[in-house]
Amino acid sequence: MTSDGFILPSAPNFRDLGGLRSGSGRTVRHGLLYRSDALHSVSTEDLAVYHGLGIRQLVDLRTPVERERLPDLVPDGAEYAVVAVQGQDAAGANFTDTLADPEAARAMFADGAAERFMYAVYRELVADDEALAGYRELVERVATGPSSLVFHCSAGKDRTGWGAAVVLGLLGVDRADILADYLASNERQANTDAWMRRLSVDSGLAWDDVAPMTRVRAEYLETAFGHVDELFGSFDQYVADGLKVSESVVERLRDRLLR
Repeated sequence: MTSDGFILPSAPNFRDLGGLRSGSGRTVRHGLLYRSDALHSVSTEDLAVYHGLGIRQLVDLRTPVERERLPDLVPDGAEYAVVAVQGQDAAGANFTDTLADPEAARAMFADGAAERFMYAVYRELVADDEALAGYRELVERVATGPSSLVFHCSAGKDRTGWGAAVVLGLLGVDRADILADYLASNERQANTDAWMRRLSVDSGLAWDDVAPMTRVRAEYLETAFGHVDELFGSFDQYVADGLKVSESVVERLRDRLLR
């Protein structure tokens, strides 16, 4: 790890979820579960570290368009798994194409619409069938598949952020600590800022119109958890009835990741 806390400076939102404590007093093990932003950008200087982490599964949460445009660099010896959490028509899917069209971008994101868009994204990550199936597969892979595992999307903050919140919630990590991990993405968005600023110029939108999509907010995550309660009654029922993750998988997840 570099002196500024980055495991991979060229993928600044690549982080180890180890070290967080559960409500039972146990701690998430280091070196077993990583979350990240896009992994096409790992630099030559970072390759030795990247390949040396012992990653055996790379779970890509991106859409087909994103994967085709920017294919991942897969760690040596790792299985590459596509796990969709958004359909092609879901809010947030391939929004960069919308930003490339100034008229469509103004209609969708101008005058505060980008903020409303983000709330819609988080509700869909909770409720859409594709999201439910995808996050179930993510949990099952973390619990039972080859280890260590990294999962990611493009910025590593929204789709990946909800995935991390789900896994950490299953491990019994306190909601305040889950939120702190989620918000840590805001200090790790250098790569995202670069391409979002280019898209902002291309779209003709002011940066203030685009900015709500470039950072996470506590309110976004709270919207997701609130939608869980609205639809399922509780997080536990979301896991059981929405994700349909079995108790045995949850037990294996905790046995693997907690010490």
